[in-house]
Amino acid sequence: MARITLSCLPASWYCSVSLLSLGCAPRQRLLLLLLLLITSAFLLLETYQRQLWGTQRRSGTQINKYLSLTESMEATDILNPSLNYGIVVDCGSSGSRVFVYYWPPHNGNPHTLLDIRQMRDRSRNTVVKKIKPGISTLATTPTQASDYLHPLLSFAAAHVPKNKHKETPLYILCTAGMRLLHERQQADIIEDLVTDVPLEFDFLFSRSHVEVISGKQEGVYAWIGINFVLGRFDHPDEEDATVEVTTSSQNQQPISRRRTVGIMDMGGASLQIAYEVPSAITFNSPQEEEAGKSVLAEFNLGCDVEHTQHVYRVYVTTFLGFGGNMARQRYEDQLFNSTFTKNRYLTTQTGLSKDKPYLDSCLPVGLTETIVRDNRTLHLRGQGDWTKCQEAVRPFLGLHNGTMSPRGVYQAPINFSNSEFYGFSEFYYCMEDVLRIGGQYNSEKYSKASMDYCSTQWSTLKQRLENHLYSKQADDSRLKYQCFKSAWVYEVLHSGFRFPTDYPNLKTAQLVYDKEVQWTLGAILYKTRFLPLRDLQQEALRQNHPSWLRSSFVYNHHLFSLCILVVVLAILLYILRLRRIHQREQRQSEVLNLLWVEEGEALLP
Repeated sequence: MARITLSCLPASWYCSVSLLSLGCAPRQRLLLLLLLLITSAFLLLETYQRQLWGTQRRSGTQINKYLSLTESMEATDILNPSLNYGIVVDCGSSGSRVFVYYWPPHNGNPHTLLDIRQMRDRSRNTVVKKIKPGISTLATTPTQASDYLHPLLSFAAAHVPKNKHKETPLYILCTAGMRLLHERQQADIIEDLVTDVPLEFDFLFSRSHVEVISGKQEGVYAWIGINFVLGRFDHPDEEDATVEVTTSSQNQQPISRRRTVGIMDMGGASLQIAYEVPSAITFNSPQEEEAGKSVLAEFNLGCDVEHTQHVYRVYVTTFLGFGGNMARQRYEDQLFNSTFTKNRYLTTQTGLSKDKPYLDSCLPVGLTETIVRDNRTLHLRGQGDWTKCQEAVRPFLGLHNGTMSPRGVYQAPINFSNSEFYGFSEFYYCMEDVLRIGGQYNSEKYSKASMDYCSTQWSTLKQRLENHLYSKQADDSRLKYQCFKSAWVYEVLHSGFRFPTDYPNLKTAQLVYDKEVQWTLGAILYKTRFLPLRDLQQEALRQNHPSWLRSSFVYNHHLFSLCILVVVLAILLYILRLRRIHQREQRQSEVLNLLWVEEGEALLP
């Protein structure tokens, strides 16, 4: 006998229907069979969709993260009530800039960071504004500090929705210019900001939100920003490079996570390097340990101090005077002094006239240049010998005391077989502006291109510039000092930081994903790292509800309704069956009565 059995959630619901026992006609049985099959298919589809939705929800975080990394050029949806906002003011030496960031609610995973992005206005431009001069110029008039920042804060207030102001954190972080001021002058400026800013703006702002950060902090924030944009704080995929990390936590087993990138940034005046040190460091002496602590920073980017998934140990240091322009100035000072000293002792006339110039190996062939100090002039002529230039600039690294690192500063070990670095500013300009080989670094290719450039006649280089064969950023100054700077960059990289010449994982870049990454992004990531705790607490409250209640009446309400529908249908079919049986019995009774009547009439005479 054909029987269709249908069971549905919860397990106590069970329905079994026999088609033949219903006494239906063949066509009715077929329709009933189709109805039950359609109902079963609907139930299965409902279950599949719920499972698919769960999978999409889990993978949604990954997809949204990649969208964040490439950052859509669309304007920020300020009508979205779920978005949160944050403001960072960078008070630099030459001026101050305000940056506005936003982020959606945290996904509830304690191992993931906030998805912070830079805000864009209706014209799809980043929300940033700069004013000059720097705030340090108010050293003698500290009561004007809040008035000085008023245009920046008004600009930010106009872009952040009004109803979000009270929950929008504001951070005012001062860098190089303020570091040069006396502590009393710094304190007076900060006091004015803490007192007056809350009177005019409703942002989430307190004394702890304004500070003068050290060069070490600035370097750490820059490192955080770059790695966040590159997605190096995400959980690793199968194809991602990973490292084994040990933290200072006791009884903590090494963890495997995605490999972060180190950064090197050479400006005009200074050089900075920052990279993660995944393994514990063993110091050779108390003096080395003390020196190491001053350039190592260990911090937790996660929202829970008990979790070590986002604990990072970063080496970061700044070398003042090691920027491209300052290095050239130090080189010229030494060249000037040594040449005049030799002339005085050896009674020679080298460099005192155009006819007897000093042959500078770090200038292009045929270029004439002068160095003026204390009303005295030294005449130079380019020799264009890149190898000699390397030898000439190497002493300015200050490799002494057997440390083999710039100026003898302690350098944490780098695992060159499992690491990756990005070079910014001069590292990129030096390789791209005229050599046109920016991007992936290859020391052999770079050396050959630099040698060829230095040995090229100055007149030929000028002609190439006029014919627009170099980048738009290239100018006379770049052409003059490219030979020197290319040698300096090479020596810093391979003699100072001891990178192998066959190191394969160095990229030079100006932008990351087609945008400039500011250290302020790393700052707000670090400052807001505990904010996800609110979402995690709300998620914990939801999870405390009975699971059977959620599954029965929230998640499976459609299945529950369908089960009731099937039961009602079965009852109706049973009633119809009883009705047909009753009708059949009535017809049989009428037929029997009729037969009895006919037989009775036949027996009558």
